Amino acid sequence: MYLIGIDIGGTKSRVSLARDHGKELEFIAFGEKYYTSEYKPDEMLNVFLKDIKDLAGKAGEKPAAIGISCGGPLDQKKGIINSPPNLPGWDKIPVTEFFSNATGLPAFLQNDADAGALAEWKYGAGQVANSLIFITFGTGFGAGLILDGRLYSGACGMAGEIGHIRLSEYGPPGYGKTGSFEGFCSGGAIARFARFAIEAEFQKGKSPAICPFREDLEKIDARAVGIAAGKGDPLAIEIYAQTGRRLGQGLAILIDILNPEIIILGSIFVHSRNELWPYAEEVIKKEALPVSWEACRVVPSQLEENIGNYAAITVGKYGLEQMKFK
Repeated sequence: MYLIGIDIGGTKSRVSLARDHGKELEFIAFGEKYYTSEYKPDEMLNVFLKDIKDLAGKAGEKPAAIGISCGGPLDQKKGIINSPPNLPGWDKIPVTEFFSNATGLPAFLQNDADAGALAEWKYGAGQVANSLIFITFGTGFGAGLILDGRLYSGACGMAGEIGHIRLSEYGPPGYGKTGSFEGFCSGGAIARFARFAIEAEFQKGKSPAICPFREDLEKIDARAVGIAAGKGDPLAIEIYAQTGRRLGQGLAILIDILNPEIIILGSIFVHSRNELWPYAEEVIKKEALPVSWEACRVVPSQLEENIGNYAAITVGKYGLEQMKFK
């Protein structure tokens, strides 16, 4: 069957068409990439609709469904986007109703972390698992949960907001809480740690290799730190060591509570696993229940380069499956 996916990102958005072959997806065509901030919500929806109609014409048959992946908060049951911080103006936007009415196709909505979990479960690193956690580990830090063979969203769709877990009474802010998992382990957190450490070096009269000039300090991001750590820069290695230890602390909590078979980490972990994992693993071994840790594997995302497209398509597939189940 053919499926339409809409990946709504804070920076870029795109529509895709794919054919589902069971355990594999064949992407047939893509719409243009749009800078989301350049469009008002109603303008963006109409641009998506045009692309949906164009792509549907390239399918060998009528698409079966539309899947939509978007950052939260949102109401996935009602198909409403509720003012995500990275989508200003997207206030109570009934996206599934809009696309269903305009195309006659069933439309389904999930937040991007849940959609990523579904994608890795159906097509990526979690295909053999019955219980898994997918962690975004990018600009923000959230998770999607597959428990006992189905997506777990919680009482009001907020399950998996692991970035809000407090790891320390004191610490950097993230997700509105000091000392939170996101405050220690997101891309933004790594960049803040790096700038603080580099500024400290400047104040000592030193010129750190990772950033020799103070005027370039604001350009430092997690990717730059990861590259420097991979090249052996001692300051960058220490920054990633701190992040890795906090990652291990948080993962140990998840392992003890949820007892997953696999934890899949995206984005930063995919590119900097060697710099993060030794420190995280050391803490997990000390903190987690041994029997639970023995049953769990921690792996990088397999779909990272295309996770947004896979996620949106998989939301449509999973939505159809749940309709049949009901």
